[in-house]
Amino acid sequence: MAAFVDQTGKTVFISTPPRRIISLVPSQTELLADLGLDEAVIGITKFCIHPEKWFRSKTRVGGTKTLDTARIHQLQPDLIIANKEENVKEQVEDLANSFPVWVSDVNDLEDALTMIREIGRITSTTETASKIIAGIRQSFSGLPLYASLRKAAYLIWKDPYMTVGNDTFIHSMLRAAGFENVFGDQTRYPVVDVPGIQRSGCEYLFLSSEPYPFKQKHIDELQLQLPGVKIMLVDGEMFSWYGSRLLYAAEYFRRLE
Repeated sequence: MAAFVDQTGKTVFISTPPRRIISLVPSQTELLADLGLDEAVIGITKFCIHPEKWFRSKTRVGGTKTLDTARIHQLQPDLIIANKEENVKEQVEDLANSFPVWVSDVNDLEDALTMIREIGRITSTTETASKIIAGIRQSFSGLPLYASLRKAAYLIWKDPYMTVGNDTFIHSMLRAAGFENVFGDQTRYPVVDVPGIQRSGCEYLFLSSEPYPFKQKHIDELQLQLPGVKIMLVDGEMFSWYGSRLLYAAEYFRRLE
């Protein structure tokens, strides 16, 4: 049994290496797969779609915010990996009364790299985690530096439209990609409307593939009202998944024009 401090500052006592892991976060599930922990991971959420083999074969324990706690108790994990934002606090705290729960809190790239390093330590996959971190650092160091950031808005939801504030991981990814978040003076996920987007002066409007599945028809609807704005569908995983998917994010950002 070893003590680890999670990203919320809580000390968690974990049997190392853990052999019965449940992941409650899609991006961290993918990381566990890339760390080579196929046999150790026994449960994932219904939104953990990568890798596809795990999505088809691993036991599902509900959604990220609608956990099947009874199923989790049946599985008797020796480690649960959660996230401060993506999971419901009360559910996580309840599980922590029975099992070791390590909670991540990721708001920017450095937080993400810290999370990867710590999960590597916990699961005795430090060498593989270090290679992933090095690959991410190298790819992001190659992003072009813009003399002036291009102004952009990023929508994650419809009815009502919702965007991202300055204390979100997506905000930090926009900046890494060379864009100024025109709603960066706000926090969390503020509601916006078309007149507000018009007033923002954005040059680009990104419609994310998740959590709301924006499609071409939504571009067509908005383009009529925002004729001077370049509206694009973007891969939400590249902007909001903070695990090993970051290995591919920088190259994706280079292609955004």
